Amino acid sequence: MMTTTSSTMMAGPTPILRVRNLSVSAIASGAKLTDAVSFDVGAGEFLAVVGESGSGKTMVARSVLGLLAAGVQVDAGEILLGDESLLKATPKRMRELRGGTVGMVFQEPMVSLNPAIRIGEQMAEGLRLHTQLGKPEVEAACVAMLKRVQIANPLQCMRSFPHEFSGGMRQRIMLASVMLLKPKLLIADEPTTALDTLTQLEVLDIMVSLARTDGTAVLLITHNLGLVSRYADKAIVMQSGKVVEAGEAKTLLRSPRHPYTKQLVDALPKRGNKVVGDVDLQPILQVKNLVVNYPGRRAGWFTKPVSNRAVDGVDLTVNQAETVAVVGGSGCGKTSLGRAMLRLNSAASGEILFRGQPMQDLNGNALHDFRMACQLVFQDPYSSLNPRMRVADIVAEPLNHTAMGHDDKMQLVAQVMEEVGLNKLGQRFGHELSGGQRQRVAIARAIVRRPAFVVADEPVSALDMTIQAQILALFAELQRAHQFACLFISHDLAAVEQIADRVIVMQSGKIVEEGSRDDIFDRPQHAYTRALLAARMAT
Repeated sequence: MMTTTSSTMMAGPTPILRVRNLSVSAIASGAKLTDAVSFDVGAGEFLAVVGESGSGKTMVARSVLGLLAAGVQVDAGEILLGDESLLKATPKRMRELRGGTVGMVFQEPMVSLNPAIRIGEQMAEGLRLHTQLGKPEVEAACVAMLKRVQIANPLQCMRSFPHEFSGGMRQRIMLASVMLLKPKLLIADEPTTALDTLTQLEVLDIMVSLARTDGTAVLLITHNLGLVSRYADKAIVMQSGKVVEAGEAKTLLRSPRHPYTKQLVDALPKRGNKVVGDVDLQPILQVKNLVVNYPGRRAGWFTKPVSNRAVDGVDLTVNQAETVAVVGGSGCGKTSLGRAMLRLNSAASGEILFRGQPMQDLNGNALHDFRMACQLVFQDPYSSLNPRMRVADIVAEPLNHTAMGHDDKMQLVAQVMEEVGLNKLGQRFGHELSGGQRQRVAIARAIVRRPAFVVADEPVSALDMTIQAQILALFAELQRAHQFACLFISHDLAAVEQIADRVIVMQSGKIVEEGSRDDIFDRPQHAYTRALLAARMAT
């Protein structure tokens, strides 16, 4: 039964979107994907739809847009845009509504922006389809909107391709493209998942400004409860396709009534007491004056490309059983630093020391042995797991480079699978697992060789709060058990606060502040660190 925290949930501005008793099911199995979902969104109003993966959030959004997959159907209910029934609209009418009247900002803009077409052409497409504007008016409108979303050089942006921009800039461009047509309804599906804290704040503030100015109703789909608290007027919480609680957003999060809502709120990361263990801490991996450059663009046909400096003279030591978190905005050099420490990126200069021995000039078997003693947990386990291999084979793969016999390998794999909570899933493929389970597989693969050093690159950024809490707890427990050193790269300051012993803050390739977790979070010294923490508090 749904718990409603406010009897005036449906009161407010005149509804732009009304959803009544929406039920969606899978045609083959008959399984209910959403069950009697109801809500309203008024002009200029923000409604957040909250829940874990598989709760039905995105299914509701796709139903509104008429973009359900071929094997999915609407069984019952009503979706009204103003007074028009979207479930009765013809395919032609839905094409007219998409973009012009109903806009959507997707989770990953790099997927929704065509990599082969310049930004200006992609932005102009909607105006050409839905308006009678001429080419000069279209270009002027695009430039004006890019300025509104704080793109510094709009004309240069329009001549560029999506890959030339950071994730935050691509999301601004996507938002500009959608809001250019001033839609009555904007659906934002996890629009800030992969963005750092500062960029999240900037993108959402811009979205709010545009929506309020144009009177756009916003349906915000998210698992980030901080965003819900700051931006949403109302919220509904979904579990297993049903709305289990609804009400004013701040009231709902401050005083949740349904057990599932309480579970989501309780899963928010909290600062804990790190227990390193009774060991003699020693440096595992050190870098001294590390510099990483990437080739840039040529200014002209007869000029050399100008190098972009991603890591600029970094000194860092990671000790045994210690977790050092690297935080900073997109493009600050976090991932470049982590990959260079593993010799996966070439360093222009500097030293890399593993247990006191220089690694920067190694090659052949010596380099292979170093890499086997260090492991990497990727941000997106779905992309990093071989879709044709079973889970047990994926976990066992690093052991192929050892002299272990088959029985010993299988015994160790079974032990590690049990450690990460996957002891019954060894014969499944990656696509048969949830996001949290796939991340457990990635962690199991990383620790099966009992490495001395692990780089965890945004390992929980795309996970729901409850799954994120489980993965962070699992990672901390494995580190206590096996005493490996860890470089934890993240833009999620809440996760960093929970798991880190020490924090370094990077900006423009440099370390601008370094200290213990408590010093950084309680007594920040650098202005950039304070800005990151202020943005974290705001979201």
